[in-house]
Amino acid sequence: MWNNQIEHVKQKRQAHMEGGGQERIARQHANGKLTARERIITLLDEGSFHEINGCMEPQSVRTPAGKSVAVPGDGVYTGWGTVDGRKVCVVAEDFTVVAGTMGVTHAKKIAALQDLAYDMRVPIIFLNDSGGARIEEGINGLAGYGDIFRRHVRASGVIPQICAVLGPCSGGACYSPALCDFIFVVQDVSKMFITGPSVVEAAIGAKSTFEELGGAEMHTSVSGVAHALYNDEQSALKGIRKLLSYLPDNNEAPLPQVPADTSLGHEHRISFQELVPDSERKTYDMRQVIANLMDLDAPLFELSKHFAPNVITGFSFLNGKVTGVIANQPISLGGALDCDASDKIARFIRFCDCFGIPLLTLVDVPAFLPGKEQERKGIIRHGAKILYAYAEATVPKITVIVRKAYGGAYIAMNSKTLSADFVYAWPIAQIAVMGADGAVRVLYKKRIAQAANPEHEIERLKKNYEELYMNTDTAENKGFIDEVILPEETRSRLIASFSFLEGRDRRRNEPVTRKHGNIPL
Repeated sequence: MWNNQIEHVKQKRQAHMEGGGQERIARQHANGKLTARERIITLLDEGSFHEINGCMEPQSVRTPAGKSVAVPGDGVYTGWGTVDGRKVCVVAEDFTVVAGTMGVTHAKKIAALQDLAYDMRVPIIFLNDSGGARIEEGINGLAGYGDIFRRHVRASGVIPQICAVLGPCSGGACYSPALCDFIFVVQDVSKMFITGPSVVEAAIGAKSTFEELGGAEMHTSVSGVAHALYNDEQSALKGIRKLLSYLPDNNEAPLPQVPADTSLGHEHRISFQELVPDSERKTYDMRQVIANLMDLDAPLFELSKHFAPNVITGFSFLNGKVTGVIANQPISLGGALDCDASDKIARFIRFCDCFGIPLLTLVDVPAFLPGKEQERKGIIRHGAKILYAYAEATVPKITVIVRKAYGGAYIAMNSKTLSADFVYAWPIAQIAVMGADGAVRVLYKKRIAQAANPEHEIERLKKNYEELYMNTDTAENKGFIDEVILPEETRSRLIASFSFLEGRDRRRNEPVTRKHGNIPL
């Protein structure tokens, strides 16, 4: 009896591990894709994966031709393991088994793992590769998405939810990644769309390719749906491991730390004066400023790098402590804020606030981007998201005005009156309603027109305006900035300031009990 039962268990396990069989596995590899189990092995620490519900309710699917097809594991692996010794839960859809489609048992397995991750308060990672809802199971299979979506929402802000789209993801299935905190995609592999090209053409007569409609590059640079783009699956999975090193296990867990970088001096770094021109007309790469401020051995993990490149968002370490970084990027649109940049910043702020990650904001912003196109897209509504997110966030928030901060964009980029804990400015910083050139042309239009030499008069007026209204002394005297600091003092000042704010819980001072506010979505 023992031998028979043991053999039965072994055979069942073997059939499950082989997925859809060697022919389909070979086809998966031919398409440049790993199998579900290979992805799990690449993602997790060696030998740490423990599958649960592997053979839950074994089913078969009857095809339209009447043929019964076995569905081992119901097209999905669920289980837990570790990443750098930290517990995580993993869902990996198996495209070799009826295209990884969503059936009743498939959905039950995912929902059960979501419950486990939530109860254990550990991150959950979804490796999506599915043909969508299983047509053969009708509404029974489709209904499973609702169970999964509801659990995504319950876990939001409690545990990190990360998704890698490693194949097709269409129809209702798209909203599982969309409800996660971060989405990783792979060039030429990932495909996400509500309706495919053939359906779009039939419905509205518009022709499009899979890449145009929902390719990885489109979603990382145009739609902003995805947060990180990689050339291959192995790199994407390693990217997820790297991202986890910046995130806590849950909203009440301590933040990750690395050995502190005690090199406060900048003799080994590039001079900030070399990096940042004092003329606002000249551009520079804010990434170099960030690298010069943060720990040398902890490069910025940038998110949504190709979407709204006029702003930078990402994680780094400052003196060994994880920090969320938000910055204007002068080499794109001069660092101005547009609709996409507003969404990108607001989303990042709210994630960091959920998980207690302090925020550093580096400001060099000329304005909210003006023009008919932005107004019609709703820049007022989108820009308000930044205001709401910063004002609502209770984590430590420090701002450094690097060069300029004008108009409403100055207020939006974590100004003192919006609720920044500390605001510092470099000596070249200019804070005003608008730049001097635009201001004098509005204020002194008639005087300029009547001047013998208009250009000379403009320059004279600009210089006078800058001295009176735009210098840092004015802002410092009024308390809108805490201190003008030298660039080389910035790193040590940030370390000391964040250390002072550490552990402070401003939520204790919330005067009104409410369910939640109404962010201008």
